[in-house]
Amino acid sequence: MASPYPPSTMKAWQYTSTKGGLAQNLRINPEAPLPKPKPSQHLVQVLAVALNPVDYKPAEITLISYLIPKPATPGIDFAGRIVTPATGSPLKPGQLVFGMAGTNPLAGGALAELALAEKETTVALPDGVDPVDAATIGVAGLTAYQSIVPNVKKGDHIFINGGSGGTGVFGIQIAKAVGCHVTTTCSSANIELCKSLGADEVVDYRKQTVVEALKASGRKFDHVVDNVGADPKLYWRCHEYTTSQAVYVMVGGTPSLGYAVAMSKMMLWPGFLGGGKRKFAGFFSKPKYEDLEQIGMWMKEGKVKPIIDQKYPFEQAPKAFEKLKTGRARGKIVVDVASETYRKAWSE
Repeated sequence: MASPYPPSTMKAWQYTSTKGGLAQNLRINPEAPLPKPKPSQHLVQVLAVALNPVDYKPAEITLISYLIPKPATPGIDFAGRIVTPATGSPLKPGQLVFGMAGTNPLAGGALAELALAEKETTVALPDGVDPVDAATIGVAGLTAYQSIVPNVKKGDHIFINGGSGGTGVFGIQIAKAVGCHVTTTCSSANIELCKSLGADEVVDYRKQTVVEALKASGRKFDHVVDNVGADPKLYWRCHEYTTSQAVYVMVGGTPSLGYAVAMSKMMLWPGFLGGGKRKFAGFFSKPKYEDLEQIGMWMKEGKVKPIIDQKYPFEQAPKAFEKLKTGRARGKIVVDVASETYRKAWSE
C-alpha cells in the first residue's frame, strides 16, 4: 500500500542561531512539522532550490537575526510540484511550478521537502524547461528584470557592473532580450562566459580601472546597474560616462553600518554641493507574477539560459552555502532536493 502523501512530517534544514555563520549552524530536522498553507498559499513539494546572498547575509547580522522566528529554514528560489493549490488558483495538484517560497524574505523555507509559496510568486513551469534550471530564476531573475526592463528601451546602452554572478548572468541576457547594447565587468576568468551570454563589451576589472575604461569607450550609457556595490567611485563619477537622464541603480552591497552611510550619501548629498550628478536609486525586487512568467518564457525560447556553477545534493546544503559565501560562483548555486524527496505520489 502506498504511503499517504503528503506525510505528517518532513526533512528540513533548520538553524536556531547564526553565531559563527549560518552554514555552521544548519542541521537537518528529520521530523519537521509540515507547513500549513493559508488560502493564498500553495503547498509545494520542493524539487530544487537555488541559493542567494539574501538567504544568509541578513540572518548573520545579530539584530536582524533576532527578527527571524526560530527554528528557521532558509531558501527562497525553488522549483517543485503543487501538492495543495491555493484557493482559487488554476494550478493543479502535481503540476510543475517555479518561483519564490515563503512569506518571510529572510527565511523562505524552501530548503525542505515541502514548502509554502504565495500565488503571486508561483508560476507554471513552461513546457520543455528543466525544473532545476527554472529554480535559478526567483530572486536573481526578478532583480535583474526589475532593475533593467522598466528603465530602458530598445537601442539603449547599459552598463552592468558584475556580469558573472547570480544576478549579472540574468542581467546581461535580459538586457539583450529587450534590445540593449551591454557593457559589463568581470574578472579575466569570466570574460568568455559574459560574452557567451551576449555582452557586447567586457571590462576586466582586475586589469583596468573601470571608470577610465568606460570613459575610453566613447559611449554615454543610458542606464547603470551595479550588482557589486564595492566601488563608490563608479557612482560619484558616473556623470563622466552616462547621459544626463541616466539612473544609477544600486543592487549589490554588504548590509553594514558603513554601507548604509555610503548609500545615504549617494541618495541625499545634492550634486551642487559636490554629491553625485546622476539620479541614484537603491533597489529591492518586488514579487510579481508577470515578471517571473516572462523570464520563464524567455528561458523556454532560449533567450535566457541558466548558468549553474555547481549543484549539491540535499545532504550537502551547508557546503552549498560555503561555496556561495566565497563570492566566486559563476552563476547560481543549486541544491537538488528532488533526489531525496521525489516520489510518484501523483499517480497513486
